[in-house]
Amino acid sequence: MRPLDIFLAISVPVIWGFGFTLTKVAFVFSDFPPILLIAFRFGLTALLIVWFVKPPFGYMRTIFWIAVVSATIQYSLTFSGLDRLNASTAIIVLQLEFPFMALMAAAFLKDRMSWTQVLGVVLAFVGVVMIAGQPHLQDDYGPMFLVIAGALVWAAGQIMIKNLRGRVSGFTLIAWVAVFATPQLFLTSWIFEDGQIQAIQSMNWIGWGVVVYLALIMTALGYTIWYHLLGKFRVTQVGPFLLLLPVTTIAGSTVLLGERLTLIEALGAVVAITGVWIVTKGTGSKDRRVKARGTST
Repeated sequence: MRPLDIFLAISVPVIWGFGFTLTKVAFVFSDFPPILLIAFRFGLTALLIVWFVKPPFGYMRTIFWIAVVSATIQYSLTFSGLDRLNASTAIIVLQLEFPFMALMAAAFLKDRMSWTQVLGVVLAFVGVVMIAGQPHLQDDYGPMFLVIAGALVWAAGQIMIKNLRGRVSGFTLIAWVAVFATPQLFLTSWIFEDGQIQAIQSMNWIGWGVVVYLALIMTALGYTIWYHLLGKFRVTQVGPFLLLLPVTTIAGSTVLLGERLTLIEALGAVVAITGVWIVTKGTGSKDRRVKARGTST
């Protein structure tokens, strides 16, 4: 990889990790309902990029259901959990996405898992259990289970995307998932949240700034760079850069939110990320032509 490509590969987890931290900042400083915030994110993304892609006729129904699973349900679970968890804790737990995806690929796509990958899955879960055992989480496991459920649903969405077999480009998929997800998320917010009108009326510049960042930088720019890299390099070359995602989120949360990991949480993070690295490395080496279509961020 050339220096420019390495720079772009590093920029993706930096953009996504910082966006994850900023989402938590919006929850803390603007008291905005999490599902409503994500609805605005996807709405702005759709308005920005849908004009540059052709409608993928013949796949609209499939993309609609992908939006239901990988956007509406997944983001509702993940960010409702994030609303009540430290961003540092949530991003580590969210790394279970990759072990879940490996397990689902083995179950539904008949992708065989090596013993090394099985070890990676076990390590990832051990790391999360270490974090879950911390005293400040034992009184309420609900938010952590929401993030874990979000990771599981994300993995299911990736299996659905994989079944498209590349017939719809990544950029087109992002645009139309955003189009379908926006009304779904507004409806979900209306059903499960309250105080939306008051939240919109009292939304400060921090909250709207986060929405703009999530839509324009985190989603439109971040995924454009990511799919550009996937078009040039193997998953095994670019995938490991995503392991910087927890690092950038934790760093941002330390600076902006004053969060601190305990020693056990830090050790759990190392164990979990090591497990994820083993899983992703094994998956990439087994099928280098497979290209991931997105993440929960």
